Amino acid sequence: MASQAALGHMGSGGRIISIGSCFAQRVPYGGATLYAMSKSALIGFTKGLAREVGERGITVNVVDPGSTDTEMNPADGPAVAAELELMAVKRYAVPDEIAAAVAYLASAESGFVTGASLAIDGGLSA
Repeated sequence: MASQAALGHMGSGGRIISIGSCFAQRVPYGGATLYAMSKSALIGFTKGLAREVGERGITVNVVDPGSTDTEMNPADGPAVAAELELMAVKRYAVPDEIAAAVAYLASAESGFVTGASLAIDGGLSA
């Protein structure tokens, strides 16, 4: 609904960037089925919408972060050891690393990137 509302005001060069999750590509443990399903659906939405608005010069992409040091999932929390085992880069992301991906997708330099799902997950989905 937010994308639909934004598109009504957006011209050429516009950007729609969603935040998904690395769980759209890989679900490393049980108990996350519905969460993973919703994030996978966001990738399908992104690809479809990119096709629908591409001729208008609007790009549509999704950033899929992995474990990121936030209040909700701190880098010193109880699940850290298990999560680090799943990653190629054995640390949590910092929020600025996720923001940098979003900033790139919002920039003029990303004008040819659309319908993409960008994993910023330390290699969890590798």
